[in-house]
Amino acid sequence: MKRVIIQIDGGHLRAHSRRDGVDYTVDFIEDFAHTLVRKTEELVRVIYYDCRPFQGETPLPVSGETSIFKSGGGWLDELASRDYFVVRTGVLKFRGWKPKQLPLPSNGLSDQDFRPDFEQKGLDLRLGLDMAKIVETQSCDRLILVSADTDLIPAMQIVRQSAIQIIGVDFPNSPLHGRFLRISTSCAKSYGRTR
Repeated sequence: MKRVIIQIDGGHLRAHSRRDGVDYTVDFIEDFAHTLVRKTEELVRVIYYDCRPFQGETPLPVSGETSIFKSGGGWLDELASRDYFVVRTGVLKFRGWKPKQLPLPSNGLSDQDFRPDFEQKGLDLRLGLDMAKIVETQSCDRLILVSADTDLIPAMQIVRQSAIQIIGVDFPNSPLHGRFLRISTSCAKSYGRTR
């Protein structure tokens, strides 16, 4: 049996599940990961990468009143307690407020016309370092990557040069970027393999 490790970029999977109207829960993430493993494969590990929710206070963009962001990241601890799963976290940075729609309303602005803008930091580095460690230890035969971040291409090339097969995951109506496809040796379809 081929040994499989799955790396999941949580932001990427979450965006696709929301677009497809799927509730993003711990059970969904676990079920999704297991659908990527063939019957002839042995799951070694699922490494899930995400950020804990932002906590803090910031002034609202129009009124200047204080907006308080509270944590709700206990689900990451629950996911980490599941069989085969390990969770790696980055930092979620608050980058200000963005308009919900453009052009902005002409009849005056309110706080409701804006949404918070967050940026994930440190996840690409953790993904790449784990890829390098997997290559160094030869801890699997196949690495399944659930991401479309082109910053990972150099790390993917290292995996490709090893004896490990790297597999990208397509989503319905959202195929992988061409550079990803050239590096991955095959492609799995999301929500279960189609071949």
